[in-house]
Amino acid sequence: MQNLRKSYMYLKLSIDLFILASSFFISSFLAKYRVNPEVRFLDIEPEEIVLFIVFYLIWYFSAKASGLYDEFRSRTTSFELIAVFKCASIQFISAVFILFMFKTLAISRFFVVAYFLLQLILISLWKLGLRILLIRIRKRGRNLRSMLIVGAGEVGRAFHKTILLYPQMGYFLIGFLDDRDQPDLGHDYLGTLDRLEDVLQNEGVDEVIIALPNDALDRIDQVISCCEKFPINVRIIPDYFRFFAPRFNVSIVGDFPIISIRANPLGEMHLRLLKRSFDMAVGTLCFAFIFFWLWPILAIIVKLSSPGPVFFKQERWGRKNKRIICYKFRTMVKDSRDVDDNGQYIQATKNDSRVTPTGRFLRKTNLDELPQFLNVLKGEMSIVGPRPHPTPLNLESKDNIHHYMLRHLVKPGITGWAQVNGYRGETRDPNLMQKRVEHDIWYIENWSFWLDIQIILMTIWKMFTGNPEAY
Repeated sequence: MQNLRKSYMYLKLSIDLFILASSFFISSFLAKYRVNPEVRFLDIEPEEIVLFIVFYLIWYFSAKASGLYDEFRSRTTSFELIAVFKCASIQFISAVFILFMFKTLAISRFFVVAYFLLQLILISLWKLGLRILLIRIRKRGRNLRSMLIVGAGEVGRAFHKTILLYPQMGYFLIGFLDDRDQPDLGHDYLGTLDRLEDVLQNEGVDEVIIALPNDALDRIDQVISCCEKFPINVRIIPDYFRFFAPRFNVSIVGDFPIISIRANPLGEMHLRLLKRSFDMAVGTLCFAFIFFWLWPILAIIVKLSSPGPVFFKQERWGRKNKRIICYKFRTMVKDSRDVDDNGQYIQATKNDSRVTPTGRFLRKTNLDELPQFLNVLKGEMSIVGPRPHPTPLNLESKDNIHHYMLRHLVKPGITGWAQVNGYRGETRDPNLMQKRVEHDIWYIENWSFWLDIQIILMTIWKMFTGNPEAY
């Protein structure tokens, strides 16, 4: 089964590569033809080949991050088409960036638009056509796999319901085997586990799913020994899956299968490198074209609004609890206290007397956070990630808020998924802090390059429309 999935993935990847190459060189030819009608299609410059390799590598990593080639049978059509749109959009953004930064003759505005539309339309049509073809084939009873579930407890029944929810997976149930009588299953209950060999012999089973309790090791061993007499695939659903987060990872270390109970895409080096490269590129562009004139204006406004320094520096916690000094434009009066007499952190509240009039504007528009781009260039923060909290607030929350410390699996961000969903500002209510943490963990488990782009765009929108929780 695993080898078959890999074969499907490589086949789809190969066809996608062919479509990407066709889209790239057709777009390049059309762009050159607009300038020189005598150009021939095969007049390809070495620079164009290098650019295509760059674009293909970007496609591959963005497709892997978005799950485009994962578990084809369990993915819906809408999921796949959305993933294609995300990958094509990243190609578009990359092409615009290269056009802007390098002014290369191999890329023009016409090429960027044509390449984006061609790859988006052609790849979407081919994937949609494949789905329609498979649906028609399966309606005729082909390309289907029969499944026997051993264990009719909560785990086995829940798995069966999942299969029913995804008919595009192409499975149908032979029935259940369980040592306890299951009259409510009707004809789907085939008897006890002692009938396993007869069922495998007579029912044409393709796959056996073992969904027995973990303490039934002897029975699991008997089931596996029996199944190995037949050319069928055997899979085990661990009874302890209730401990897993909605997204988890399975890997191999030597001969040992290792299950990570919580997914962390940014644990992979190539994805961290992609995120870091994006942070550096955006940070450099912001300093080159925006901050060099905006920061002096904001600094003068802060300085004139109240006595004190322009910047506010505070110790916060970064990735793996590393202490970092976080920079902001000062928004409070000089020497404001951030802890009370009991050592508890004093959060900013609505109409807080410590906040200056200029500070309220900066907080409302998020402009006070801009100096944290220095933290980004230093590698201490990312543009997008869980917001870093001051040390006193971390100490208060780490033992009181469920899963709080998991926020520090990744670098903190200038903006984050929790903030664009309204969970920012004061969190005196533990439920609000819990919601913020839940959003941060969801971001960590579901990270993708496209998600970062989405959060950045939502942040910019809120900068102009205002945020009621920003004070």
